[in-house]
Amino acid sequence: MTQRSIIHVDMDAFFAAVEELDNPELRGRAVVVGGLGPRGVVSTANYIARRSGVHSAMPMGQARRLCPQAVYIAPRGARYREVSARVFEQFHAITPLVEGLSLDEAFLDVSASLRLFGGFEDIARKLKADIRRETGLTASVGMAHNKFLAKLASDAQKPDGFVHVPADGVQDFLDPMPIVRLWGIGKKTQPRLKALGLLTIGQFRRVDASLVRPVLGNRTEHYLRLAQGLDEREVEPSRPDKSISHEVTFDQDIRDPGELLAELQHQSDRVARRLRKAHLLARTVSIKLRDSQFRTATRSKSMIAGSNSSSTIYRMARALFETWRKEHRNTPVRLLGVGTSNFEDEDEPGHAPPSRDQRLDGVLDGIRDRFGEDGIAHGQAMRRKR
Repeated sequence: MTQRSIIHVDMDAFFAAVEELDNPELRGRAVVVGGLGPRGVVSTANYIARRSGVHSAMPMGQARRLCPQAVYIAPRGARYREVSARVFEQFHAITPLVEGLSLDEAFLDVSASLRLFGGFEDIARKLKADIRRETGLTASVGMAHNKFLAKLASDAQKPDGFVHVPADGVQDFLDPMPIVRLWGIGKKTQPRLKALGLLTIGQFRRVDASLVRPVLGNRTEHYLRLAQGLDEREVEPSRPDKSISHEVTFDQDIRDPGELLAELQHQSDRVARRLRKAHLLARTVSIKLRDSQFRTATRSKSMIAGSNSSSTIYRMARALFETWRKEHRNTPVRLLGVGTSNFEDEDEPGHAPPSRDQRLDGVLDGIRDRFGEDGIAHGQAMRRKR
């Protein structure tokens, strides 16, 4: 098989970088994006904040203690998706083989693009330049002949990184790295390997498999192959979303059904708007609830015909919620979410013409496009706790 040419692109501190782009006064300051309530967690911290020890998935209270001088900002999902779409346009201008991992990260197989755009590094430089020109943001890129190495390479010199791992330089690149850089070696496994004297990938690569098999079990050979830089997985072009959902963890548990229904209305509006933007109809609506004891319940129901109407999504979600409430009266709710799945393409022939509700949704979408997501809201949604 011809050796692949794989690029991994990772936008630098993406959410925080978008906030700095939109508000230049933030530049040069520590910026942390995440939930601002007492139960919030960090989504992204810029590199200035990271110097203080702040990192993603950290409780926001801990981040504030580590970096009290930072600017703390609530996430703006719609804005991040908008910028992400412009980034992915640059990917698809190079190759159709784009595997998106998140809004700010993707693998690209550019093997077939080399003759059209030049050498491997020429394509990577073009990507970085195109992204900066179109969005004003920087990206780190890693280049290698497989996904594992490309991913590690993109992370090696962040931010604004540019690292190529040639086929004859794999062990020089991998061997000095700590063993936790092998995908799947986590906090529980690392101490057990450390007890065997294995601290680096190079040490692990040379070990006899029988020594680590009691720790790694039937995954032993897999990890040893990674330590040799072997990874045969192909770049799989991203499929359409299997589900579209929105959920929130409340700062304080909520008992009041009116407040919960207001949040349900707001989330149904957000989910339905995303469906309309993607030209999708959903046949299945679901809700997710987590109580104060961290018990999680899900309920779902399917419709005969798909819909992206805000009112229809809400009616379905409310019916599911009311059924749950009958069984759990006065139960404090910690988390509430609305989801949709089982999609159909809205543009396929055979669907009914737009209903009155759908025409109204179109008008509301136009207002929100012009004035922002909070430009107009359903009256009931105004009761939700901020």
